[in-house]
Amino acid sequence: MIDLLNKRVRLMATSAAMALLLAGTPQAFAATPADTLVQGWAFDDIITLDPAEAFEISTAEVTANTYNKLVGLDLNDTSKVVGELADSWTVSDDGLTYTFKLKPGLTFASGNPITAEDVAFSFERAVKLDKSPAFLLTQFGLTGDNVTEKAKAADESTFVLTVDKPYAPSFVLNVLTSTVASVVDKKLVMENAQPVTPSEDYKYDSDFGNAFLKTGYAGSGAFKLREWRANEVVVLERNDSYFGEKAPLARVIYRHMKESAGQRLALENGDIDVARNLEPGDIQAISDKEGLDTTSAPKGTIYYFSLNQKNENLAKPEVVEAFKYLVDYDAIGETLIKGIGTIHQTFLPAGQLGASNDTPYSLNVEKAKELLAKAGLADGFSVTMDVRNTQPVTGIAENVQQTLAQAGIKLEIIPGDGKQTLTKYRARQHDIYIGQWGSDYFDPNSNAETFTYNADNSDEGTNKTLAWRNAWDPQDLTEKTQAALLEKDSDKRAAIYEELQKEVLERGPFVIIFQQTEVAGYSDKLKNYKLGPSFDTNFLHSVSKE
Repeated sequence: MIDLLNKRVRLMATSAAMALLLAGTPQAFAATPADTLVQGWAFDDIITLDPAEAFEISTAEVTANTYNKLVGLDLNDTSKVVGELADSWTVSDDGLTYTFKLKPGLTFASGNPITAEDVAFSFERAVKLDKSPAFLLTQFGLTGDNVTEKAKAADESTFVLTVDKPYAPSFVLNVLTSTVASVVDKKLVMENAQPVTPSEDYKYDSDFGNAFLKTGYAGSGAFKLREWRANEVVVLERNDSYFGEKAPLARVIYRHMKESAGQRLALENGDIDVARNLEPGDIQAISDKEGLDTTSAPKGTIYYFSLNQKNENLAKPEVVEAFKYLVDYDAIGETLIKGIGTIHQTFLPAGQLGASNDTPYSLNVEKAKELLAKAGLADGFSVTMDVRNTQPVTGIAENVQQTLAQAGIKLEIIPGDGKQTLTKYRARQHDIYIGQWGSDYFDPNSNAETFTYNADNSDEGTNKTLAWRNAWDPQDLTEKTQAALLEKDSDKRAAIYEELQKEVLERGPFVIIFQQTEVAGYSDKLKNYKLGPSFDTNFLHSVSKE
């Protein structure tokens, strides 16, 4: 990759305003440049920008604007997919073989042509690296040993994927809209690959460019990555080699800003063009201010907290149920998430096939005390909760801390940034974790699998779903989840997901609180600024600025 320092210097030199924008200082700045979109956003969850490894919500927005996949979600009808790199595709009569024809004349930002070999390589490296999102592809029977045969280029413009079972085609295609299916530039990536000494855990002699792509770029999207500095800034630059309509903006800058009040002030002063993490009071203030506007979109993202079943107290069924009665859903809905979410207690977000809107739980301290006494914990106990120090999760955690105390449970809040809390959570080292889960793709299996599927509950398990992270091992639900994938009848498939949600609602170690409505405040100088239906559909290629 070109020296990032030199690139940053050149970028900053474009104007004094740009230099101030990238400096990250809290005071007011010069007006944002006319060809640049500046967004204030909390993105401390970004750990890597490699699509084969990235599994964080903020990262997915960046990769969605910088990489392409074979297919993407149809924003006009989220029950369908549309071609990105793929011009067309067919499914064999036995439901096992998917054949994709690429659009002609495609190139990466590097200038290298995009071929079916790049697609095959992208699948191969994701499977062999076996990072967090790899299970999205390996669930089709792909392994390090067979991926080069099961995901291969038939010729320069034809990619063939062979799956192990006749899944519902809509399921397979929706999975291919997820970040892990992003297509990378094989030539550029392998030029920057690092040698690796094979081991028992990793038998390959290359890192397949993983170290390079943590901060580097090898995509074909409307924008290309110019720079990422953790907890400071992400800079995207227009990709003039993009095969679609060229973006009106020359660059996009994400400034890491955690506080809602700071984002609102910066937006009002013209220091940023978009504020992304506004709390209810600041949303109202912006709505009433001339020259500013707000936009919103319901998201397939739910907020929850989960109880690690390795903790002997939290593993008691009565305690799991008690926690669900120790949340003041009404107060949270009326204050902390007003305008940015709706109370929702099941794992499928509204709008997806089979989604249930059941909300059987409400604050009931006496009922919770009865359950705790039945579990032999009438005097309560102490427990910790890992909390990303951003709103609204911090406010929700503090609210839950107060209601738990009413039942004798002493909750210690452990704050941290997104990387810290996620890393600890993924290692199963938490007591309680509070956070958000966004569907990786618009099919109910995305959430059903992560909340109900646990193929191997040992610490060495490789399919690290949310059920696994919380050491919950519901084998009966795991089997039902797998059966749903082979059901072709939509009504019957929906019924399976309704049953799964009921089971998780009653006995799962997840306290689901609300479904997100994403809201952004923005300058009315912007045109065509929209939020998409998922965390990876906030596209910027059509945004312009007066």
